[in-house]
This record gives sequence, C-alpha cells and structure tokens, in this order.
Amino acid sequence: MPDIQSNEIELWFTEENQIDDQELLNEYRSLINDEELKRYERLVFPPHQKQFLVSRALLRTVLGQYLDQPPETLVFARNSYGKPRIASFEKSLPISFNLSHTDGLCVLAVTRENDLGVDVEYLTRKVDILNLAKRFFSEQEYAELAALDVEKFDERFFRLWTLKEAYIKACGMGLSISLKDFGFSFFSKKIIVNFAEERMDKPEFWQFWQFRFQKKFQIALAASVKQGPSKEKLLAREGRPLDKFEKFQLVDLLQN
Repeated sequence: MPDIQSNEIELWFTEENQIDDQELLNEYRSLINDEELKRYERLVFPPHQKQFLVSRALLRTVLGQYLDQPPETLVFARNSYGKPRIASFEKSLPISFNLSHTDGLCVLAVTRENDLGVDVEYLTRKVDILNLAKRFFSEQEYAELAALDVEKFDERFFRLWTLKEAYIKACGMGLSISLKDFGFSFFSKKIIVNFAEERMDKPEFWQFWQFRFQKKFQIALAASVKQGPSKEKLLAREGRPLDKFEKFQLVDLLQN
C-alpha cells in the first residue's frame, strides 16, 4: 500500500478530455465487473459512457494500489443510504474514500481513517440558482446569496452547494440529511459552518476545504475529525488511470 500517513488526504484528478486513446478506454472497460458493465450499457450518450469508464477506472486503479490488489478484483457495495464501500475485505479497512465527477473532471479522495466526502461542480453549468437555494439552503445562506450582486450569484451558489454535498457524502446518509439543517458562510479565507440544533453535530467534529481546479471547477472536501484538532494535509495528483500521475500544489485553499 502506498505510504499515506494518518494525517494525509490524497486527491486524485483525471480530466476526461485528456483521454482520447480508444485502446486505453478499452482497458478501462476490462476492469469493470458485470454490474458496472450493465450500468455502462444503459447510458445512451457516448460522453456519459466515457465519464463512467474513466471514473470507475480511477476508483479501481487507485484503490487497488493502496490495497495492493488487482483493480478488477475489487468488490464494491453500498450502505443503506447509497454510499459506496469496499466489500471484498474484512470489516477493518485501512482506507476511506469518496469519488465525485462532473462534466470533464473526476476526483477521488483517499485517507486512512476519517470519513470523507468530496464534491466537484463545473462552474458554467446552468442551474436555477435562486429556486434551488430557496429550496435547499439555510435561511442565512439564502439571505446572504440574495443580497449579492447578480454577477456573484454563481460563485457563491457553487461554493455553498459543493460544501453541502461534501458534508452529506462524508456522513454517508445522502439526502436523508436536510440541507437546511446546516449552513456555511465565509470570512476572509475561512469557512464557517453552523448546525441547527436538530442536526446534533458540531463544527469541531469536521474539517472543510475548498478550492478551484483549472479555474473552471469548484471543489469542496469534508473530513470527520476523530481525535483532537484537525491537522490533515492535502496532497494532489493529476493524471490518467493506468498511466502516470504527477503531484501538484493546491493553491488558494479555503478551510475552517
């Protein structure tokens, strides 16, 4: 297993438009199991099929390296809320992981123990911002968003949305958690999180990060804090599954 320390979170990035080799895509297809193949074949549009293959190949090859197992032998299952886990080992696993993808980019987060959630959004994706915000954001989040100049709506919306998605993914309970029961605000380069009383959670139990990738993708990461103040270190790599990955430095990080 690669040498990942207990206080490290490793992020693996793959841009789909960097993969146009059909032989490589065929190799990705050879890694997936029958259930994944059926999901792949149900996809109608080629870009969606490609995204599926790339994301599954990233997941399988990276986790296979950590676990010292052939990527095609990994077996995945989901908890009762749909969060994936590795089912081909005993209960005690040395790693925790989470995967997210949007048009053009797949991101995999891996660490040793903390529960993880990662979310990525393409910043030019068209959404009904005010309607979604009114429906899913806390009162404070919505009020702060509505008070912004129109040209700042998109940036604030995606910053909030990715943080919310990262948190519920880390919790592993999906939308059974009301998105109105917790909220985020920003001060300088700090992320501030608040929980409603009924959520029964505390800011000190969580570490959040946020940054952009290639100026067009908004990314948020959430990690549970199991022991004492969080001092997790983020490490990032960019590349292609079954090919080389290069380390790079994350810049303009926001965190709590």
